[in-house]
Amino acid sequence: MKKLIALVLAAGFSSVAFAAPETYVIDDAHTFARFSYSHLGFSTQESRFDKTKGKITIDRAAKTGSTEITIDTKSVNTGNDLFNSHIKGADFFDVEKYPAITFKSTKFNFSGDALASVDGNLTVKGVTKPVTLKVNSFKCQPHPMAKKDACGANATATIKRSEFNAGKYAPNVSDEVTLTIAVEAIKE
Repeated sequence: MKKLIALVLAAGFSSVAFAAPETYVIDDAHTFARFSYSHLGFSTQESRFDKTKGKITIDRAAKTGSTEITIDTKSVNTGNDLFNSHIKGADFFDVEKYPAITFKSTKFNFSGDALASVDGNLTVKGVTKPVTLKVNSFKCQPHPMAKKDACGANATATIKRSEFNAGKYAPNVSDEVTLTIAVEAIKE
């Protein structure tokens, strides 16, 4: 009987040492996917999407996690209404046929206790390719306004738009595009 009690107590104490996965919902008001590219070699153009949703699940003790992010392509914002219409067309995002860009993780990669990168599958215009998002400034802590735990990060990857059937005007307009996601998420 003493062995059974000791075993139950040991199991109870050992489970305290392991953190459970925590799920965070993306805060659309503070999460923006941006993309930048060279325009004819004259300048680097930057645009963003104004609507993003998704979830992040992370177990920092086990150094594992997952995320699913959905970007509303109709929310593309170049800063110019005429160019917004152009980039929403079939040559680029084709928003009527493909209303979302998605990223679904396959693996979280840690360097020590810090999240360093996230491997996953990016889908643009119905084409899915493996992509690694390099993560910097990852931080989880109590959110002073929401009064809940929150996590935030910036994640970046370089992709070739021609691989996603959006290569119009390449190479004059750069085929390489830097995708950056500034994300903040609140614990469920």
